[in-house]
Amino acid sequence: MTSKLIAPSILAADFANLQSDIEMVNKSEADWFHIDIMDGVFVPNISFGMPVLDAISRHAKKTIDVHLMIVDPDRYINTFASLGADVLTVHYEACTHLHRTLQAIKNAGMKAGVALNPHTNVDLLKDVIQDIDLVCIMSVNPGFGGQSFIENTYNKVHQLKNIIIEKNAETIIEIDGGVTSKNAKKLVEAGADVLVAGSFVFKSENPTATIQELKNIIA
Repeated sequence: MTSKLIAPSILAADFANLQSDIEMVNKSEADWFHIDIMDGVFVPNISFGMPVLDAISRHAKKTIDVHLMIVDPDRYINTFASLGADVLTVHYEACTHLHRTLQAIKNAGMKAGVALNPHTNVDLLKDVIQDIDLVCIMSVNPGFGGQSFIENTYNKVHQLKNIIIEKNAETIIEIDGGVTSKNAKKLVEAGADVLVAGSFVFKSENPTATIQELKNIIA
């Protein structure tokens, strides 16, 4: 993949005007919709569930990138496929049998992603990297939007990129948390392919222009 992608995080959208925010992303230069599903168990917060995702997917005209911050994600793989997820990302820390989970996601017709919490070493993915379509590096602690960026993320992206090259894998790297116009270029230079931006986009005065700004920075 040569072009770098922007994936606005719908967790930061205005839930009272969700359809208008979905339409904004559709019309913008954004590439993906990033949708966080939280269960209040794996992370200390609860976000939206299946009915909201169903509503989003009916209006979304771009790739739907679903990030499961839940325990026992295997139970819901087929459900998320039926709700329109194109990419389904599970947390390394939530999967006892990661390889089997990845195969189940692919068998359901989706791209398979693995997310890593800030404390989780990228080396743990060495043995399965060729089975992973996307690795989501959490650059904040998962569970809440609007947190500040963890600087060690750049090192993790470098290390992961080296593993991908060494193993001749086609895995792409996604960064989730605290992405702004200040760190976007450095993240892409480190090896990132997809930048998830939540508060920076939706809390700005002109979200469409903010997305355009990010696209220009990483072009």
